[in-house]
Amino acid sequence: MPKAFITGVTGQDGAYLSKFLLAKGYHVIGMIRRSASSDVIGERLRWLGILGQIELVDGDLLDLSSLVRLMHQHQPDEVYNLAAQSFVATSWHQPLLTGQVTGIGAVNVMEALRIAHPQARFYQASSSEMYGKIQQDKQSETTPFYPRSPYAAAKLYAHWMTVNYRESFGLHASAGILFNHESPLRGVEFVTRHITDGVARIKLGLADHLPLGNMDAMRDWGHAADYVQAMWLMLQQDFPDDYVIATGITNSVRTFCDLAFGHVGLNTEDYVRVDKSRLRPAEVDVLLGNPAKAEQKLGWTSTVTLAELAAEMVEADLARLSKSR
Repeated sequence: MPKAFITGVTGQDGAYLSKFLLAKGYHVIGMIRRSASSDVIGERLRWLGILGQIELVDGDLLDLSSLVRLMHQHQPDEVYNLAAQSFVATSWHQPLLTGQVTGIGAVNVMEALRIAHPQARFYQASSSEMYGKIQQDKQSETTPFYPRSPYAAAKLYAHWMTVNYRESFGLHASAGILFNHESPLRGVEFVTRHITDGVARIKLGLADHLPLGNMDAMRDWGHAADYVQAMWLMLQQDFPDDYVIATGITNSVRTFCDLAFGHVGLNTEDYVRVDKSRLRPAEVDVLLGNPAKAEQKLGWTSTVTLAELAAEMVEADLARLSKSR
């Protein structure tokens, strides 16, 4: 039975990846940081019905000794580093913490592997936010980066250190430059889930408007369940590499709103209110990925349309809120 070790196992991607790997017969080990909220930390895993199938272990990205101990103890075949301070807006308020967790934390995992278990295959969750102020209309693995937030800068450091550990120490270390990927498990602080949660609240009479920031921001949105398959495919290759994972289609926040409101028979214009406090200090106007390399080398393609994604998220929020009432 192959072993997979996942940091960030309780997040959206960690939950979907765990479900995917369990279906393939993996023993999944998930690292969690001990906290006072441990009683609710596995809600996403519970929502997918897999919480009891994962071995949860204590560790911390900022504690190299704990990572070395875990790699030595469990000897995983594959290690997926999905943990991060991943909310862009928060990174301006907590830039040092974001740099430590999102940047240095990734290097700690690779250093632990180099010391204790260098034969494992490693996946780093890089981000399309690294492109920031885009240098090409469609971003590929060779497009220059121009990060526009502390989060993006931290992810870029982790990305280049993944390349460095691959070239310097021979680690089988791959980075997936994932464009925006959403699901019913997305945190409500992210714009897509903020929208679908707001739509559900308005439909159920729990709210009368939806505050949003930049309605014209353009993003390449896919489904997280699709994207975790690409992570696994990268670690099945003979040689490590970096891959853009995207749909190749970009849409505006306004379009996502129209799809979400339209799913319940409402109009965006009647309920959305622009809230300037939600605007970024430095905006990323457009992101559009070129997934050609992943399609050719991994055989991966996105399968869920944006309309299907929005509908699934709205239905999940309607169910959640109806149940809580």
